[in-house]
Amino acid sequence: MVISAGIGWTTISALATAGGTLVLAIATFASVRSANRAARTAEQAFRVGLRPVLFGSRLQDPPQKIRWGDDYWGTLPGGLALLDVVDKNLYMAMSIRNVGSGIGVLHSWRAEPLARPGSPQLGAALQRPPLESFRPQLRDLYVPPGDIGFWQAAIRDPEDPDYALLLDSMENQRGIFVDLIYGDHEGGQRTIGRFVINRRDGEEGPTWMCYVIRHWNLDRPDPR
Repeated sequence: MVISAGIGWTTISALATAGGTLVLAIATFASVRSANRAARTAEQAFRVGLRPVLFGSRLQDPPQKIRWGDDYWGTLPGGLALLDVVDKNLYMAMSIRNVGSGIGVLHSWRAEPLARPGSPQLGAALQRPPLESFRPQLRDLYVPPGDIGFWQAAIRDPEDPDYALLLDSMENQRGIFVDLIYGDHEGGQRTIGRFVINRRDGEEGPTWMCYVIRHWNLDRPDPR
């Protein structure tokens, strides 16, 4: 019996096998792609669970008593910062809150005078600062999730290139920018948070407010 135009059972069997193999390959590809998507989703959820997000703390948060390495002490009320000049030493601190779900670890910092309104430096102040301009923290500072912590630093050398500019801002009460590099407790998800320390005149006298104005991602794509 002849099937049609010289096509035999062997040819039909080969075509059927090829078709089955193609269907299996398509199913395998779809399964692998689905598994990869699930793995990426699980990894993203895991990272979100470790991710800290730092903001200025709230005014109703409790004060914190903090100490610098030279035994200088300061009191840091909730929502505020500390800028002090004592014996020509510049002391800086901020009360901060971690609104993320992971432990925050502060690694390094930089500070610069606050740009005046209308200043051409104001636009530049909204650009991500170069990493080489940061100073390492002498010790890691930890901020628990859903709780408050603090950042602190000092400049004691009058020959430091930032000393004169920051001293002028403190003495004339103009405020400063503070940039912090922080990440999760495993050393990942590094972020730059830009904070503003600005003077506020109230009934009890002038105080220094602190609040965050921008974040930049370092270890993952940034939306800007």
